[in-house]
Amino acid sequence: MAAATAAGAAAAAAAISLFAYYLLLRKSGSKLPWTLTTRANGRRTRRKGLMQAIGNTPLIRINSLSDATGCEILGKAEFLNPGGSVKDRVAVKIIEEALESGVLVCGGVVTEGSAGSTAISLATVALAYGCRCHVVIPDDAAVEKSQIIEALGATVERVRPVSITHKDHFVNIARRRALEANVASTQSETNKMQTNGSAHVTVEMLHPKQTNGSEYANTEVPHNGKLCPDSGSKGGFFADQFENLANYRAHYEWTGPEIWEQTKGTLHAFVAAAGTGGTIAGVSRYLKEKNRNVRCFLMDPPGSGLFNKVTRGVMYTKEEAEGKRLKNPFDTVTEGIGINRVTANFMMAELDGAYRGTDREAVEMSRFLLKKDGLFVGSSSAMNCVGAVRVARDLGPGHTIVTILCDSGMRHLKCIFGNFVAL
Repeated sequence: MAAATAAGAAAAAAAISLFAYYLLLRKSGSKLPWTLTTRANGRRTRRKGLMQAIGNTPLIRINSLSDATGCEILGKAEFLNPGGSVKDRVAVKIIEEALESGVLVCGGVVTEGSAGSTAISLATVALAYGCRCHVVIPDDAAVEKSQIIEALGATVERVRPVSITHKDHFVNIARRRALEANVASTQSETNKMQTNGSAHVTVEMLHPKQTNGSEYANTEVPHNGKLCPDSGSKGGFFADQFENLANYRAHYEWTGPEIWEQTKGTLHAFVAAAGTGGTIAGVSRYLKEKNRNVRCFLMDPPGSGLFNKVTRGVMYTKEEAEGKRLKNPFDTVTEGIGINRVTANFMMAELDGAYRGTDREAVEMSRFLLKKDGLFVGSSSAMNCVGAVRVARDLGPGHTIVTILCDSGMRHLKCIFGNFVAL
């Protein structure tokens, strides 16, 4: 019964997203799902179609937390994006920059290793850009997420969780899948050229943005004319959300400015958890540039080393330094946040401090927000709200604190709401 309910919820979420897409297309009256205008320097200035619905999410007052703390605690309602999460912004920015640079072409496949939300956003956005999507996801992630990804037409590959240093970590597998797609594209083009009496094929290294120093190589084949999504393999592009700074730029150029404008520059603090680090890096850096007095904080879940990095300059605790590190430090119900390495995106963050939360706090907060405010949010959103309360208590009444409501509880029915009684 529970499985059926979860599957039904996932299908409903996917249907809502696709229906919103349909309404946007119908309203536009255009056969093309997207168009772009550019300046003379080639920079995009305007988005249309599905991408036009991404961003400009409301900044809502969380009444229960605000009333309890005497502060104005505001949540950026990113779950209202078409793909259902803050990752829609990242997906758009990564794909746009890849298309601009030429490492991705229309009809190509975008690959990514993701615990869920980024994969859903990429699967949604890739279609609007005429691309396909292949997602590698750890098999301990919420099943609702993989069901939605499949419903959106992406290929889903579930693998066992292992260390990032392992060749079969889901991120490393996703990188290989992009390489394989490029090899397939080269072979396909070679066959065509041989058939036509031509045999000129060039092989080049992957664009630096795509590999970030990886030893993997990409095969690029010259092409003529517009590529059609249905005309065969057009190569692969590894989105690399952890190290691709398009992630950071999405929030520095987009989310941060929205928060500043919506608060009219009156906020005192911003707090958020980090997975890839893109959100907290982009927002914190932008806000600090606007006003150095805005304080920015990390909220870290159990098992993550970022709290230690921010507060002590190292990724481990004093106990772990003595050889007592837990065998499985990521035994937590939160998803998409927490990490034991410093990503290129996180390195861009400007932080004043960090807090550490617990699973119990996150689960209880998710239930509290649902009961008191009608906010049905996921584990990362709940942890962010725990962080907002911590900041409010430290700063005292009269301050304005902003956090991110990353996604809804629809994707966390089993991992969060199913574990409430157990905790």
